[in-house]
Amino acid sequence: MSRPLLEVAGLEVDFLQYQRGLRRRTVPALTGMDLTASAGEVVALVGASGAGKSLLAHAVLGLLPPNAVERGTVAHDGVPVDPAARRRLAGREMTLLPQSASFLDPLAPVGRQVRRSAQLAGAADPRAAAEEALARRGLGPDVLHRYPHELSGGMARRVLVAMATMCRPRLLLADEPTTGLGAADVRTTLGEFRSMADDGAAVVLITHELLAALEVADRVVICRDGRTVDAVDPADFTGDGSALVHPYTRAMWRALPVNGFRIPEEV
Repeated sequence: MSRPLLEVAGLEVDFLQYQRGLRRRTVPALTGMDLTASAGEVVALVGASGAGKSLLAHAVLGLLPPNAVERGTVAHDGVPVDPAARRRLAGREMTLLPQSASFLDPLAPVGRQVRRSAQLAGAADPRAAAEEALARRGLGPDVLHRYPHELSGGMARRVLVAMATMCRPRLLLADEPTTGLGAADVRTTLGEFRSMADDGAAVVLITHELLAALEVADRVVICRDGRTVDAVDPADFTGDGSALVHPYTRAMWRALPVNGFRIPEEV
């Protein structure tokens, strides 16, 4: 395995909030996140809602709000980078595939937004590149003339995937990319991430859908309550979970519907 393209070590994030007057309190959000992703691999970051997965992605790209206080280390290609440097890398070396369709501009047609992504990616013919990117995801040219509110949730998700992958980034952080997609589109989207990794990119797949992640992931990182608790080989997720050492990981596996919704008492 080559040197990690992304290294997150001991990342902690607090938010400063003001109450009455000038009374201030500190709200911890991330309390110890560790994550590495190398070129050529898909790393699945798995955890329940509120575990800190999306916040980690925003921190990596330097997109935290002004009231955030960050501690720990984030390194890109072996070099520690501060939030300002990470923002400069965002959209070029590193790209975020956001979770919410609200990241689309509600006042601009879809075509204008996808063409802009194609233009920034250096496409010789942004219009043709936009049509081709949407067509690969089952969206016809009529979608180019629609506004985001005219799309279904699944269609908006596919538009976001097209825009985020247009520049073929070295590092892609995909935040819940399969939410709202049908089974066939889930396979297609995950297959695209696998292909990106096989072509030399590093992909961090942020999801709570463990079974889907296991189909493409090289490693699975488990987080809970703002902290990384385990890193697992996908092959260990089998049978009754006896190969899983950490009790929380084992409980997550056994609680899936295919495993009978079992909740071990050890968690």
